[in-house]
Order: sequence, then structure tokens, then C-alpha cells
Amino acid sequence: MTMTVDDIRPWNDHAVRSRFPALARNAPPIYADAPGGTQVPSEVIDAMVDYLSTINSNIEGEFDATRQTDALIHEARADAAALVGGDPEGIAFGQNMTTLNFNLVRAVGRTLTSGDEIIVTQLDHEANVSPWLLMAQDRDLTVRTIPLTTDLDIDLDVLASTVGPRTRVVAFTLASNAVGTVTKAREIADMAHAHGALAWMDGVAFTPHRLVDVNALGSDVLLLSPYKVYGPHLGVGWIRPELAESLPAERVRPASLRPLGHRFETGTLSHEAIAGFRGSIDYLTSLGTGSDTREQIKTAFMSIQAHEAQLVDVFLQGLADIPTVHLVGRAGSSDRVATFGLRTLNVSPEQAARHLDAHGIYAWNGNFYAQGVMEALGVDPESGILRLGFAHYNNLSDVQRCLEALRTLGITG
Repeated sequence: MTMTVDDIRPWNDHAVRSRFPALARNAPPIYADAPGGTQVPSEVIDAMVDYLSTINSNIEGEFDATRQTDALIHEARADAAALVGGDPEGIAFGQNMTTLNFNLVRAVGRTLTSGDEIIVTQLDHEANVSPWLLMAQDRDLTVRTIPLTTDLDIDLDVLASTVGPRTRVVAFTLASNAVGTVTKAREIADMAHAHGALAWMDGVAFTPHRLVDVNALGSDVLLLSPYKVYGPHLGVGWIRPELAESLPAERVRPASLRPLGHRFETGTLSHEAIAGFRGSIDYLTSLGTGSDTREQIKTAFMSIQAHEAQLVDVFLQGLADIPTVHLVGRAGSSDRVATFGLRTLNVSPEQAARHLDAHGIYAWNGNFYAQGVMEALGVDPESGILRLGFAHYNNLSDVQRCLEALRTLGITG
């Protein structure tokens, strides 16, 4: 099924925002903190409460509640697969993306030998850098870091000259969690595959804003965080099934090795969080149209992306008129998500965040575990930068209020 603009539902701010209890409070704050975690719709809250109230059992038993938990996890794998466009067999759940990635990196590390090379980038969150650095120490591997361009993107020319016959993994992000850059993922994956290396993708900062398609991206491993996609705190990974089956996962001896993604799930999962994740998928599908979950998610993200593009344009236009606040990274609205790294000239990032809070606006300051980005910017990683980010439940009024507060930085408050 080919999607067109006719498949996009007209955007209705009230219909979206009314689904989020946090936004229904009297005089709610402006949530410009989405890159650190999104708010959740009622479907998520209700699903978690319902599971804990009426099921709340461990798995693989011979009574009704445990069978319901088994079914929940099975259905959640199908939902996660629909979200990323992949095979449900490759879905793994974990405490969070970082923990899950450590497990996966340990597994692939057991297949590598001294002198093999891993490529990481300066653009990435440390969750897709540090696991490789630590594993390289254990296995006597070489880790090569790709620098950034002046507009804070992965330098593909350097990557092309770095990837080679000893490269085993190219680990990179689909979008920067600090400055919003959207990377050329398929081009990077093709470079990796041309040398027989794996394309290992961090989709955490991308998935809230745009549709993921692991096949179109050429992904071998993709990781995401449902708590940044309108769901609960949880980690989700998709591993290409052939790869998942080949990796020596670290498991307790009695544990099942099927489905394939289960090989990387150590210990009891958070079943209530998995129920909440299913609630977030129910919410997303309600924003779309189509005959199945994947098609509904596709059309939902067409609407989300179109709405957020308006927010990005208005924010960037307004920011250009504020001389005391400078955008870092791409100044254009294309090839970026609605995450903005900002330098504040008259106040520290911490003071700027407090100023915004005094104006009823939630925003982040610091390094956001994007150590490479801070190094490329030449800023103190302890202080970092100011970060604002919008999700689809934000509206133009939110953006304008943020701009008004930024204009008074260093003047009031």
C-alpha cells in the first residue's frame, strides 16, 4: 500500500492533547522536554493499571493469569515488530535501551577476535558507544570514532575511508538526541555491508518523530526506548533473526531460546511495562488509518511528521531573531527532528533551564550522555548546552511561549 498526503488525517490539537492526562491539568506546563522522555496517553496508564489489577503473573504456568501474560508478551512482540517494520522473532525487551544494548554487544563480542574493528561516531548517545569501548578492552579490539561535520552530522567521507576489511560493526544513531540531526542511515548501512560489517542502529531519538523501517534502513540491529515514544520505561531491540540465531547469548541454562529475541532477555521482564507499551501502540494506531497495525502506524507518523514540521519551522524562524540564543547544528528544518541544542550567551545552560521553569516550561540542560557532541562543540561536558524538544502533542502556542521565554533570558528571572 502506497501512502499519500490524502492518507494524513487533519490535525486536531484538542483531540490529541486531551488523550494525555498530563496536558489536561489546570494550567499545565509546556513540555519541551520530550527528548528526555515523552508524556503518556490514557491508553498506557489504563493498560498498566489493568494488568497489575487483574493479571499480574509470571510466565509459562498452567493457570489463566500466566497464560494471559504469555499472550501479552507474544502480542507485544507483534506490536513492536509493526512499529519497526520487522520480523516479530527478532524483538527483544529489556529494562532500558542501554541495558539491552550491553547484553547484545556482549553477545556479538563473543564472536570477534583480536584486531577486529568497531566503528562508532561522535554524534551518538553513550549507550551506543561505551558498550563497544568496554567490550573492546575485553576482546583486544580496535574502536574507531567518526568525527562530525560543521553542521553536526556524521562525516561520511571519513567513514568511507575508515570502514575496511577488519570492520565488524558500524554503530550509529538515526537521529541525535542532543541536536536533532537525522543521519543518512541507509548510506551508512550500505558502507558497512559492503565490507561485511553489521549496521547497529540507535533509533531512540528518531522513533518518536518518524516511521522506522528496519528493512528500508538496512538495519541488522535497531534499539529504541518506548518511554520516548509515548510509553512506559522499557527497552526494545530488533535483531535480524538470522543474526539473533547465530549469536551466543548469555543465558541461564534452563531458559528457552525461542522466540529468537528472547535469547537476549535476561530474567523476568516488566510485564506491566510491556502492557503499557501495547497501550502506546493502541494510541498510535488510533491516529492513523489502514487495515492492519503497520499501515495504521505508517499513516499516524505521516500526520505526526507533518505536524512537527510546522513546529520546527516556527521555532527556527523565531529563534533566528533572538541574538542571545544560538542554535547548534542544522539551521534548516529538513534532515532534523524537533530536538534543538542551544547555546545561551548571557547565562549558563543550568540558569537558562531554571529561567524556563519559572515561566512554566520544562527543558533540559547538560550533556544528555552525548559526550562526543559536546567534545565537537568544545563545551564543558559538565555544563553542556540547553536542549528544547517537541513531540506531536505540542502545539504552536507551546512553541511561541518557549520563544517568548528565550527572548528574556539574561534580562528577567
